[in-house]
Amino acid sequence: MSTSSPLPAPGAPLEHYVSTAPFDLQSVEAMTPEQSKVYQASQLRLMWWKFRRHRLAVVSGIFLAALYFGILICEFLAPYNLHTRNMDYIYSPPQQVHLFHNGQLVGPFVYGRHMTLDMDTLKRNYIEEQDDVQRIRFFCKGDSYRFWGLIEGDRHFVCPAKNGQLFLAGTDRLGRDVLSRIIYGARISLTIGLVGISFSFVLGIVIGGLAGYHGGLFDLIVQRIIEVLQSIPSIPLWLALAAIMPITWSPILIYFGITVILGLIHWTGLARAVRSKLLALREEDYVLAAQLMGANSSRIIGRHLIPGFMSHLIATATISIPGMILGETALSFLGLGLRAPTTSWGILLTEARSVSVIAFYPWLLLPMLPVILVIMAFNFLGDGLRDAADPYK
Repeated sequence: MSTSSPLPAPGAPLEHYVSTAPFDLQSVEAMTPEQSKVYQASQLRLMWWKFRRHRLAVVSGIFLAALYFGILICEFLAPYNLHTRNMDYIYSPPQQVHLFHNGQLVGPFVYGRHMTLDMDTLKRNYIEEQDDVQRIRFFCKGDSYRFWGLIEGDRHFVCPAKNGQLFLAGTDRLGRDVLSRIIYGARISLTIGLVGISFSFVLGIVIGGLAGYHGGLFDLIVQRIIEVLQSIPSIPLWLALAAIMPITWSPILIYFGITVILGLIHWTGLARAVRSKLLALREEDYVLAAQLMGANSSRIIGRHLIPGFMSHLIATATISIPGMILGETALSFLGLGLRAPTTSWGILLTEARSVSVIAFYPWLLLPMLPVILVIMAFNFLGDGLRDAADPYK
């Protein structure tokens, strides 16, 4: 028969074996230096350590950062001015860059061309002249421009040779350099996603957060509105809203109009996701503690609830931005979005709407390449950020 220790008298303090000595985080006995480094790191530092292990996400982030930096200086990066026409080189195919000529290192250069017209098909054929070596210039003077429409300038990162040509992505029906127009178009196509997602996130988080936290009649009304908006097909809704904008509006007003349209379309999904998360998180003990301490609804939602599903918000943002870029591209391609002289990737793709044009001049589809790369980069970046911010991984 086993013996047991006698029970303490009623009201007597219970014996415990917890050490009362102060716990030193810096002591070697408590933890190793690596453990101490992790234990004392902030949440952002922990997210960065986890994010940089996702190599593809890091590369995508660097690629997107370079693109968004490039839109700040697109006038400097583009070889030609946005509206420069080379009437002697209409529908000129892309030129190939060479380094060696007759076995000698010359540096980056292209060969000059002359045009012949096929009288049967009326197609322009450009033949390279192997004796006409045109060296590419860097940090040079070229076409004049107004930097951000304010400052006059003529410096370019790369320029054609004097009295030469440099069409690395070919030219369009007016002899305009396609590469320069792609660089200029990035400013509109990339920023419309950021501005649109900011507008969409404000609506989605505020409306969805209030509906999920308070519930009741407000939640019922919000859900019915979301159901009505989501039941309308996206493309007819885009067409209807885009048709409302007067044709007399300036390109800037049309730009903001397209941004508002895309924001109004994409906020419903985020609002419903935020609502479902808050319905579950509002029952947690830390929310009750915040309520007992007198915190108002906006502080509880913004300070305690939203950080609990930040990984979901990051994933939603990185998916929504490419969706808005595609939305602007689709509207502009259909002729209901931005209009000339504003330039975006969608407007550039309108040059390739004809099958015959694609058959004869396939380089006019090159504006589609940055759209694909940007969408893939945002998705890879979103995967890395979501994993880094997810507290359960």
